Amino acid sequence: LMKALDLDLPVIVCLNKIDRPEARPNEVVDEVLELLMDLDASDEQLDCPFLYASAKGGYCVRELMDLHGGGKRDMTPLFETILDYIPCPEGDPEANTQVLISTIDYNEYVGRIGIGKVDNGSLKLNQDAIVLNHHNPERQEKGRISKLYEFDGLEKVDVDHADIGSIVAISGISDLHIGDTICG
Repeated sequence: LMKALDLDLPVIVCLNKIDRPEARPNEVVDEVLELLMDLDASDEQLDCPFLYASAKGGYCVRELMDLHGGGKRDMTPLFETILDYIPCPEGDPEANTQVLISTIDYNEYVGRIGIGKVDNGSLKLNQDAIVLNHHNPERQEKGRISKLYEFDGLEKVDVDHADIGSIVAISGISDLHIGDTICG
């Protein structure tokens, strides 16, 4: 949260487990606001949307009063808030490929899988790539994108191409680490 605030990123607060008898959403909202103030959040960040959810129950509401209305119960309010409040990805589609690896997965068939967001350019299946690491600029590894996936919910789906803003999973480069940048 501190890093997100420092980068002046927008914030959405979603309080989970509101279906529990011991839930105290109003007090938690106050605690979150105090935390945001302690972390020097801007006025825009302090004016962030608060949502109330039960992941187990599969629903989210914008207002606590909506829990008693008996209306449609799903995650639509969360998804709509993300679409309305978080800016679209920015980047240059004509620039060289740039993907920052933010997490690592593993599959016994394809090996190490890097997961990250396409920040510039685009990725293509079988594209040659170079892996750079900001913390170790002398380390450069060449590779080829042998498998490219996007996400459909939590499932990985094979794709041939991915553009700016896509969250992708990449295999074919054996020594990927969190913080590596794939360039092409």
